[in-house]
Amino acid sequence: MSNAKFQNALARRSQPTPPIWLMRQAGRYHQHYQNLRRQHSFVELCKLPNVAAEVALGPVQDFGFDAAILFSDLLFPLEAFGMGLEYTDAGPQLAWRLSNETFGQLRDVEEAWPHLHFQGEAVKATRTLLPADRSLLGFVGGPWTLFTYAVEGKHSGTLIPSKTKLALFARFCDRLLPLLARNINQQLASGAEIVMIFDTAAGELSPEVFAVEVVPQLERLVSLCERAPGYYSKGTQPAHLRHALFTEGALAGIGVDYRWDLREALAMFPHGFVQGNFDPALLHLERDELALRLRRYLEALRTQNRDGWVCGLGHGVLPATPEENVRLFVQLVREVMS
Repeated sequence: MSNAKFQNALARRSQPTPPIWLMRQAGRYHQHYQNLRRQHSFVELCKLPNVAAEVALGPVQDFGFDAAILFSDLLFPLEAFGMGLEYTDAGPQLAWRLSNETFGQLRDVEEAWPHLHFQGEAVKATRTLLPADRSLLGFVGGPWTLFTYAVEGKHSGTLIPSKTKLALFARFCDRLLPLLARNINQQLASGAEIVMIFDTAAGELSPEVFAVEVVPQLERLVSLCERAPGYYSKGTQPAHLRHALFTEGALAGIGVDYRWDLREALAMFPHGFVQGNFDPALLHLERDELALRLRRYLEALRTQNRDGWVCGLGHGVLPATPEENVRLFVQLVREVMS
């Protein structure tokens, strides 16, 4: 039960038309999501497995994406650790912040683990609803991104509080990584073909700090996984990802944002898939202008070796993106690259 195009991308088999999936493809821009949101709180959308499955299925049915993604949130491990988590109009709110003084308040892994069982159940429910010719991805938050949320409650701006607590990061990872690995393995056992690590705050680090602090923790996490995960990091540059972890096949694939030249990324990461990377803001253009710019983006790739490419946006579908532009994106990718 999987999508042939996605499996070809994983194996770097040549194919003219790439599989398509978008980060945040199930979300606020989509009427299907809005209808369900009127009936349920955001937490219910995530924690009721059948409802989470319905949210994930909606955009696959509507837009014809080649893969569905677990509908959930990357912050639930922090809730599992006892940090409290509430979703408000202002965004997610934690009950307290991580510091040397509060570290002892974190639950241990055995106590935290049952609080994440619902994600495995949501994966199972999604796989049950999903057509057999569509793939299914799970995800977890990256260690650095979860650390920034734990310390600051967000990951915007310069991350000064997080960066000045770097000495606490490794200690936090000692607690976090076994929990993330259990969750990744649970999602795989429940029907996910791969699990993505979404490290959306990683690009705020210098390449040197990323290499010294983050890469060793990612290596530890990958070593605990039963199958290699994929990795996406927002804002990182080639200098961040030249490490063997990313370039020599330890991961199922790499996602890059719109700041990258996709042709260079495909050459730099010769193993597994490379996912990306059209600028999601451009989906807010008028239809004709979007078609012009998307065709230009795609034509530049037609004569290139694009084995392994999974077509998507540079980060994810933005709120208020017109549905008809998402539909046009899928239509033109398949038309131009066929």
